[in-house]
Amino acid sequence: MHAWICEALDGPDALQWKEQATPEPGKGEVRVAIKAASLNFPDLLIVQGKYQMKPPLPFVPGAEFAGVVEAVGDGVKHLAVGTQVAGFAGTGGFGTHVVAPAFTLMPLPPVFSFGDAAAFLCTYGTTYHALMDRAALKAGETVLVLGAAGGVGTAAIQIAKAAGAKVIAAASTDDKCALCTALGADATINYSKQNLRDAIKTLTEGTGPDVIYDPVGGEMTEQAFRSIAWRGRHLIIGFANGPIPALPLNLPLLKGASVMGVFWGEFAKREPQNNAACLMQLAAWYMEGKIKPVVEHTLPMSQLKQAFALMGSRQVRGKVVLLNE
Repeated sequence: MHAWICEALDGPDALQWKEQATPEPGKGEVRVAIKAASLNFPDLLIVQGKYQMKPPLPFVPGAEFAGVVEAVGDGVKHLAVGTQVAGFAGTGGFGTHVVAPAFTLMPLPPVFSFGDAAAFLCTYGTTYHALMDRAALKAGETVLVLGAAGGVGTAAIQIAKAAGAKVIAAASTDDKCALCTALGADATINYSKQNLRDAIKTLTEGTGPDVIYDPVGGEMTEQAFRSIAWRGRHLIIGFANGPIPALPLNLPLLKGASVMGVFWGEFAKREPQNNAACLMQLAAWYMEGKIKPVVEHTLPMSQLKQAFALMGSRQVRGKVVLLNE
C-alpha cells in the first residue's frame, strides 16, 4: 500500500507519499481499500501538532474516508468483505488502505457515491449531534449559521431546514452567500460588508436567533452571542478563524442562554447507540434528497498538498475530496 506519512509536526508540506506493508486487521478491526477521502479542518491541525488528539509519530493523517472492506478481523459481525463503507477513524485516511476499528465504519446504502460518503460522516454527524441532540432544535426556531459556506456550515443549513427551522446563513463573500441561498437558507449575511449584529437584529426583528452554530470562533463568537435570543443555545463547533474566544460570562447570565460544546467524535465513542440512530436518520434524509454534501473540489490522492492549500486559503465552498484511481 501507499500513504501520506507524517514524520514531523511541520504541517502539510512535510508529508511524504511512501510505500509500506499492507497491514492485516486485528480483533475488532477491518481493512478498507480507500476509494475517497475528504479534508476537515482538524486534519490540518493534527499535522501541525495543534489538535487535541496527538497520535504518535509517524502516522497517516486523514480522519474521514470511504471505500470497500477488503479483510475482516476476529469478532466483526456486521461487516463482510466487499461491503462499501464510510469511515471516521481519526487518522489513516490519506492512503490506499487503512485498518480501522469496525465501530468507526458505517455500511453505505447503495445510493451513496464514494465521494459523497467520504464527505458525510464528520460534517453531518457533527452537525446533527449539535443541532438535534445538543440544542434540541425545534421546527419554527431560527438558526444562525456562521461560516455557512464551509463543510459543516453547508451541512448545518441542510439539517436545520430538514428539521423545519428558519436559517440565517452568515458568510464572507457574495458568492458564498449565493451558495447558502441555493442550499435553502432563508436569509444571508455577508459579514465582510454588513455589521453582523445589526443584520441579525433586522432579520430576527430584534429577538435574535434561538440557536447559533459556530465553527468559526474568533471575534465573531462574542458578536453573535450578544445577539442571541432569550434561552438561546450557542453551539461551539470549532475555531476555524484561529483564536479561541474568551466570552464574558455575564452574557449568558443576562440572556438566560447556554454555551454548548460539541465533540462528535467523543459522543460517537461514549454513546454508540445514540450515534447510530443519528446516522440512520442522516442516511434516510440523504436517500430522500434532503441533504447532500457540497463538494467543490475533487483531486487525486497524489495532490493532497494542493488540497490542503485550497482549504487553508479559506476559499473552499463545502468540502475537498481526494480520490484513489
